[in-house]
Amino acid sequence: MEHWAKEVEKRTAGKVKVQTFPGGTLLPAKNIFDGVISGLADIGNFAMSYQPGRFPVSEVVDLPLGFTSAKAASLTLYDLIEKYKPKEFEKVKILTLFTCPPMNFMTKTPVRSLADLKGMELRVAGTSAEIVKRLGGIPVAMPQSETPEAIQKGVVKGMVSSMEILKDFKFAAYTPNATVANLSVVTFAVVMNMEKWNSLPADVKKVLDDMRREQALWTGNYVDGHVAEALDWSKKNHNLQMFSLSAADTATANSLLQPMVEDYVKRVSAQGLPGKQIIADAMALKKKNEK
Repeated sequence: MEHWAKEVEKRTAGKVKVQTFPGGTLLPAKNIFDGVISGLADIGNFAMSYQPGRFPVSEVVDLPLGFTSAKAASLTLYDLIEKYKPKEFEKVKILTLFTCPPMNFMTKTPVRSLADLKGMELRVAGTSAEIVKRLGGIPVAMPQSETPEAIQKGVVKGMVSSMEILKDFKFAAYTPNATVANLSVVTFAVVMNMEKWNSLPADVKKVLDDMRREQALWTGNYVDGHVAEALDWSKKNHNLQMFSLSAADTATANSLLQPMVEDYVKRVSAQGLPGKQIIADAMALKKKNEK
């Protein structure tokens, strides 16, 4: 968002200045969306999964659909929300949407196949708990900060997360094995208070609107690049070993995770949304953006 703030200032020729507050300093994570609606903050950046059930259309991108990059997932989320203009965002102005990189396994001992995963305790957060359980692992919820000690003590044998943490939190020292399974991503939205948006002059609105998809793409590329850098660093400094699930294991994983997609369809259809169509559109956009 620092990049976005600088660009806004530049493109509005200094007319608009954006003051950023690091995570949790202006509003706690779970209150960001309501804080923007009520005007406590003009703009907020939050993960939809903090409030399960509140963002039914966005939630489809949080499912284990197998995105291979944050770039493809971010553009898919953006294009999907543009198409549906869902009620979940009607009280705010969307400035951009993006996702984190795909979640993968980082473990103490190698996970070369689904069989290696059976009965393995893994630190998880959010939707990945359900995913790990369905794939035969044992999900353990705990704060990221407590994970290194838990790995050293053998309480957990690794974790499921996007892989930049190997460098950012120096996790490569504890989990020198990574298995690419492209499980799921976490969706984020950057939203603006409606009154604040309506108060802006037309030329400023145009700058912000022109940047919406561009920023989704920039963020996807940025976080993907960050993962590549983290993997590089981990290989050099901690001899990180990389594995991928075989085609057969990937097919098995997909069929084990398919009920999560079916549950989603049932759940949102019960709310009067076209569940099957949303899935079909998400998969079509995924195919297009992965290309």
